[in-house]
Amino acid sequence: MQGQHLPSPPRRVAEVARETAETAIRAALDLDGSGEAAVATGIGFLDHMLTALARHALFDLTLHAKGDLHIDFHHTTEDTGIVLGQALRQALGDKRGIRRYGHALLPMDEALAEAAVDISGRPFLAWSVPFGPPKIGEMDTELFAEFFRAFAFNAGVTLHVSLKAGTNAHHVAEACFKAVARALRMAVEPDPRTPGAVPSTKGMLEA
Repeated sequence: MQGQHLPSPPRRVAEVARETAETAIRAALDLDGSGEAAVATGIGFLDHMLTALARHALFDLTLHAKGDLHIDFHHTTEDTGIVLGQALRQALGDKRGIRRYGHALLPMDEALAEAAVDISGRPFLAWSVPFGPPKIGEMDTELFAEFFRAFAFNAGVTLHVSLKAGTNAHHVAEACFKAVARALRMAVEPDPRTPGAVPSTKGMLEA
């Protein structure tokens, strides 16, 4: 009716805290943000990647982690993936009205990475990203797979990430994070053609 204002859709936000003997992590996530990020994990390169992910997914993300970095970066990286995945799952709620699927083919100089995501409730990671150097700065490159595995399994998403080209490890990692970001941005977007509908022939997406 003329002059009548429809209520705004609820913000898709989440706050998650996780504390173990190895790490203590808190995160706040807004799926309908503008890409603002305040990230402090104690791992400079991981902070850089998470900031890029938030920016290109248009998520607002605040995440602070304290971990046993005197041992290595494994626990902090993996547990950060766990918390971010739990936050995404919580913020999505029952997943009504989303596009569900997202994909991106993203260049970063000589590197080219592809990501595809299905917000299915069925966690899986297919990771085909070879790295030459074992480290970027002080961070082990094998930890990127650990991060995305923890993220996918706690978010309840199917995630495929593959490298099509690339030799510079920094470019390869950044292309992967940005490709995942763009795929997530597409997948969580409201679908104007099916508002309020569950995007599944089952009538539900598994929890």
